[in-house]
Amino acid sequence: MSLSTSIAKDKAKILAEALPYIQRFHGKTIVIKYGGNAMTEEHLKQSFARDVVLLKLVGMHPVIVHGGGPQIDDMLKRIGKKVEFIQGMRVTDPETMDIVEMVLGGLINKDIVNLINFHGGTAVGLTGKDGSFIRAKKMLIQSEKEVDKWIDIGQVGEIESIDSTLITLLDTRNCIPVIAPIGVGKNGESYNINADSVAGKLAEILNAEKLVLLTNTAGVLDRNGDLLTVLIASKADKLFSDQTIFGGMLPKIKSALDAVKNGVRSCHIIDGRVEHALLLEVLTDEGVGTLIRAK
Repeated sequence: MSLSTSIAKDKAKILAEALPYIQRFHGKTIVIKYGGNAMTEEHLKQSFARDVVLLKLVGMHPVIVHGGGPQIDDMLKRIGKKVEFIQGMRVTDPETMDIVEMVLGGLINKDIVNLINFHGGTAVGLTGKDGSFIRAKKMLIQSEKEVDKWIDIGQVGEIESIDSTLITLLDTRNCIPVIAPIGVGKNGESYNINADSVAGKLAEILNAEKLVLLTNTAGVLDRNGDLLTVLIASKADKLFSDQTIFGGMLPKIKSALDAVKNGVRSCHIIDGRVEHALLLEVLTDEGVGTLIRAK
């Protein structure tokens, strides 16, 4: 067998393996939290955009919620402003909120939309303020040292409600929604919301088949740095208590667990540093990363 014939057979095998998943997930919603290296390295940005367009072309309904922490940090440092986090949440005063809106709702959102459109999709960029579809209120963080003490971290919001009408309308027009996680309060104030939380809640409301969270690790790791291919709620509680899961991974895992407890069929935390990680997860037998289950 020639090398070219062997390569052709391998490609045919991959396509044949993908067919049952294309059939299974046709017409289903897949909410994707897009972040980490996949958003900053050019070849990964291009492969992500192509993957999303492919999922749409084979009949799935991808909905993207993006982060942008590193880009916000860079902009804050440029203006000489301190970057501060408490329990994985960014402390957001009014000046920081202006930067968050500029970077998330402007620069990053439009870049993702342009990439998807360049590769043949029809993407539409939104923030939660558009149509006021993400309603939020101020989040207070419970002190880890004093149980009855709550910490004000500024214009950081927690979700009160999401109106999916706008997202559903875009889907009927064959569009791919690209959402920046900015919410609006009852008095019109802006709130910076954790992107994992928005993705998880949106997946619940859209009755999504899958929630996929791209990150900068192979998935959820144990204390020895080994990949946990499956994580259930009872195991996660132990990892929270012994601080194996900490920092930015905390809201990610909590959002994933809430989603699968509230109707989302499966949640996957996958390595965004791997080219075509999204396709590997959705369209292959083995998948990649950590599968999150309620039980």
